[in-house]
Formats: sequence, C-alpha cells, structure tokens
Amino acid sequence: MATIAVVGVGPGDPEFLTLKGRTAIEEADYVAAFETVLEPVSGWIRGTSMPMSYLDQEQVLDELAAHAGRGKRCVVCAWGDLNFSAGELIERVRRRAEVELIPGVSSVQVACARLGLAMEASVFITLHVRDGHEAGLSDLKELLRGGGRHLIVLPRPFDLMPRRIAQELLDAGAPADTPVYVMERLSLPGERIAERGLASLALDDTEWSDLTILVFPTRPQVG
Repeated sequence: MATIAVVGVGPGDPEFLTLKGRTAIEEADYVAAFETVLEPVSGWIRGTSMPMSYLDQEQVLDELAAHAGRGKRCVVCAWGDLNFSAGELIERVRRRAEVELIPGVSSVQVACARLGLAMEASVFITLHVRDGHEAGLSDLKELLRGGGRHLIVLPRPFDLMPRRIAQELLDAGAPADTPVYVMERLSLPGERIAERGLASLALDDTEWSDLTILVFPTRPQVG
C-alpha cells in the first residue's frame, strides 16, 4: 500500500513549523490541506497544492491516494499537532494509504506559554469531535467541580463554542464567577486573549472563530 505523510503545521505562525515537517512539504509532489492550513506553509510547497473543503475532502483525498499509488510523494497538512484534534482527518487518510505521522506544535502548548501554565499541572479535554463530545463535556463538569488542575478545552466548531459551554457549566452548578480565558488565533494575526467569568461568557455574543481554546485556571487555595 502507498504511504501518505500527515504533517502537523503548528498553530499558524510559520516559524512554529518543525524542520521535519518543512522538509516533508518541500519534498512532496502533492500537498493537500484545507485552504486556511495551506496558507502558512505555502512558501515551502514545491509541488502541486491540493486545497480541500469539508464538502470535497473525500474526493481530494481519493485523488491524493491515487498519486501516492503511482509512487508520488504525498503530504496532508493539518493544524497544530496531530494528536490534539486531527484524529478524524488521519482516519480518512488511513482508509486510503499507510500513514506516516509528523507531529507539530499545538496551540495548546502556545496557550500554556502565554499564560505561564505547566502542562503537568493541567488536564486537556477535547470537544472537537463529530461524535462522542458528551463524554468530554461530562469530564469537564466533573473536573471543574473538583479543581486542582488547570483545564484546557478545545471547543467544537461551530455548535459547541465558548458561550454554550459556559451555559452548560452554569446549568451543572459551576460558580458564576469561575474564571476562564478565551484564547483565539494564537500565534496568528488578530490573536486575542479575553479573561471572563463564567456568567459573563454565557452572555457574550462574540463570534469566536474555530481556532479557539478555553482555559480554566485553578483557583488559589484558601486556608
């Protein structure tokens, strides 16, 4: 079976692309990705770009697999690190070819750096899945109730975003003044970090992009 490399391109700033990822892109005959993902790595593409959307990704991946079957070097690019939110894309590629994973830098790592948080003192929860987000939401409610660790949450575009998540937590009994950071477009132009209380976030009608992370920092222990 042919092989396709899947490359994590980092959170958006081209300087976060790893050397291994850059080499794979430069040496590829064909590079497929969603258009927004192709943009930050376009300067290193020497072969043919194959932009795709949610509507035509199956067709584009079929074409890419056909190229790989003819011995061409083929790459699929994904945001961030492959182990955080690219599972569904990787499975689509794996149905068509052997997969070589080239991990990258995640926006979760950038979020920790921006806020000065240690990953070993944090719990990561992803709601960025088509099916099964209920378990992640349940874990978030339980962990927020227990405290003790920072909670880093990937929302699900576009129906399980900060405002709805905040309301779900309030409905589950979380204190209205629970602090939360909404971090959008980390490392990209237009990056913004907003500090909110849970109640104010539930009323916030800001249209956050799909490149958004929520961080619930631990509260200082009293006594």
